[in-house]
Amino acid sequence: MIFSFKKFSHTVVGSIVCNIALSYALFFIARIIFYIANCDYFNDYMSWTLLADMLQGALLFDTSAVVYCNALYLLMVLLPLHFKEKPCYHNVTKWTYVALNAIALAANLADCVYFGFTGRRTTATVFNEFGNEGNIATIIFKELAIHWWLLPIFALLVWGIAKLYRKPALPQQRPNLLRYYVAQVAALIIAVPLCIFGMRGGIGPTVRPITISNANQYVNRPVEAAVVLNTPFSIIRTIGKKPFEEPHYMAADEMERIFSPVHTPADSATFTPRNVVVIIIESFGKEYIGSLNSDYANGNYAGFTPFTDSLVSRSLTFNYSYANGRKSIDGMPSVLSGIPMFIEPFFLTPASLNDISGIAGELGKKGYATAFFHGAPNGSMGFQAFARATGFKQYYGKEEYDREVGTADFDGTWAIWDEPFMQYYCSVMNRMQQPFMTAIFTASSHHPFVIPEQYRDTFPEGQLPIHKCIRYTDHALRRFFASASRQPWYDNTLFVITADHTNQSCTPQYQSDLGLFSVPIIFYAPGDSTLRGLRSDIVAQQIDIMPTVLGYLGYDHPYVAFGCDLLATPPAETWAVNYNGLYQYVKGDYMVQFDGNNLRAAYKFKSDPLLKENLLNTTAPTDTIADMEQELQALIQQYMQRMNGNQLTVK
Repeated sequence: MIFSFKKFSHTVVGSIVCNIALSYALFFIARIIFYIANCDYFNDYMSWTLLADMLQGALLFDTSAVVYCNALYLLMVLLPLHFKEKPCYHNVTKWTYVALNAIALAANLADCVYFGFTGRRTTATVFNEFGNEGNIATIIFKELAIHWWLLPIFALLVWGIAKLYRKPALPQQRPNLLRYYVAQVAALIIAVPLCIFGMRGGIGPTVRPITISNANQYVNRPVEAAVVLNTPFSIIRTIGKKPFEEPHYMAADEMERIFSPVHTPADSATFTPRNVVVIIIESFGKEYIGSLNSDYANGNYAGFTPFTDSLVSRSLTFNYSYANGRKSIDGMPSVLSGIPMFIEPFFLTPASLNDISGIAGELGKKGYATAFFHGAPNGSMGFQAFARATGFKQYYGKEEYDREVGTADFDGTWAIWDEPFMQYYCSVMNRMQQPFMTAIFTASSHHPFVIPEQYRDTFPEGQLPIHKCIRYTDHALRRFFASASRQPWYDNTLFVITADHTNQSCTPQYQSDLGLFSVPIIFYAPGDSTLRGLRSDIVAQQIDIMPTVLGYLGYDHPYVAFGCDLLATPPAETWAVNYNGLYQYVKGDYMVQFDGNNLRAAYKFKSDPLLKENLLNTTAPTDTIADMEQELQALIQQYMQRMNGNQLTVK
C-alpha cells in the first residue's frame, strides 16, 4: 500500500502530529526573529558548534512549551466522548489551537523588544512588575508603533497556522461504540505520560523538571540562554515559584566567617549630620559618559553627558562600577537598601514583606527628615510602597507635583519630564528641615525615548534612540545643580549619582555579560575636598552605596546591607555581584560565573573586557578562583537564609 500523507494528515493521529509539528515550526521561526532582532548581543561570540548546542537545547525547551501551550487542544482532540465527532466541535478545536499558539507567538515576539531592556527572557513576574501601571495600554501601543514590523509578521504567521491546521476527517458511518471508546481511552492513556515527559523535559525517575536555569548548560554566556529558551516556557515555569531556595554550601559558622551583611560600627565612630541626596537616573549607563570612557575610540569618545563629565572631575568615581540588576525595580532596593537582585526582583517576592531598612530608615533614627521623589503616577512600579517600608517619611509623585505646579509637564507616558521635576525636587528640599535624606528616581531616559518638544533641535538623535534622552537628562541634571548650588544646604550635602540599570548599547564591551551591568557611581560632596577629583580602580556596585554613605557620616548603629563601605574596605577586598541567569562575582582582576552548583566560567575581565577567554578551560589561578567561589557561596547562602527568615534588619 502506498503511503498517502494527505490521508494520514486527516486521521486523528496524523492531524495531531501535523499540528504539533506546526507549533514547533512556529516556535522555531519566532526564535529566528528574536535572534535577528537582538543579534548585537550574540554575534561576536557565536560559532557553529555553539549554535548546534543551543539548537539542541532549544528543542528541549520548545517541546515543553509546545505541550504546555497545546495541552487543551490535545485534550479536546483525545477526549473519549463520541459527541466530539461533529463539524462544529472540530471548528471549536481548530480555533482553540490557533488562539493558544497565537498567544505563545505574541509572547515570543514581545521579547524581541523587551529583551533589549532586561537581557533575559520574560518570566511570570512581569505581571506583578507592571501591575500598578495604569498607562500600560498606552505603552504597549507606542511600542507597537515603533516596532510596527512585528505586527505583519504576527498576522502572517497566525494566518499560516490557521491555513495549515489539519482537522481529522469525520467518520463516514457510525462506528462501533465499544471499539471507539476502547481506542479513544487507550490513545488518551498513551498521550498523557508522553505529555508529562515533554513538559518535564525528559523521561526517567532521575530527570528533574527542567527550569529556565537549565538553559545555561547549552551556552557559554548567560545572555545566550535567551536564544535557547522561549518566552511561554519562561513564564509558565516561573508561575508561583518560590525564588529563594536555601542552599547548604557550608556550615553556618563558616558562612558567617566568610561573609556577613551585618555592619557593626567601630567604637570610635563619630556621627556627622550631613544631608544626603541620592539621584537614581533611569537607564544612565556608564557607556554614555565620555569621561568614564577615556580609553574608548582612541581617546576621542565624547559621550552624551557634558555636565556629568564636569561633575566627575570634582567627585569620587570608579572605573569598575556595576548595577546589581537589570530593571528599575532592581535598582531601588540595591541603591537605597543594599539588597541585590538574586533570581527575581525583590519587590515581587514574598520577602518584600520582611522587615527592611535602608539609608532613609537608618538616618531617620538620627532625626533626619526623609523624602522620596518619583514623577510617575503615585504607586507606579511599587516605588511608593518600598519607599515607605524602608523609612522614607514623605513621598512626592505626580499627584503632589500636579497639585503644586500643574499638569502640563507630564510626558504623556511615564512621568513628569526630568527638568521640571528636578527643579520641583530642589524646591521641596528648600522647605525641609536639615539634616535631610532624599532620593529621586528620574524617568525621561526611558522608552519610548522622547524628549520635550522645545528640545528637539537642541538634543538631536544619536546613534541610538536613547542618546537624545541622555543628553536631555544631563541638561536637567545641570539645571538641578545650578539651583541647588544657590541653597544654604548645598555645601553640607553628600550627593550620590547612579543609574538604576543600563539600556541600549552600541559598544561591544558594554554588551558583554559584565558590561550589561556597567553603571556610574559618583560621590560628590561640594563642601568636602577629600572626595574631590578621585578616580578609583577598585570594584564598586550599587549595594555599596548604603554602607559607604553611612560610613562617610560616621553612623554608629549596626545595620544590614549586602555591600561594603568603599571608603573603609581595603581595595583588594571590594567586590560586585549580579544575576543574569548565572551569578556573576567580580573581585580584583577576575569575574566568575556560577550556576548555583558549579562554576561555569572565569575571566580576567580587566584585560579581557569582551570576556572571550574562559580561564577554566586554560590556566586559571586555582586558589584565587576557589576563594571567589567560596565567597560567592557564602553570600548566596546568607542572602537566601535572611530572605526566608526575615533577617534583613538588626533586631
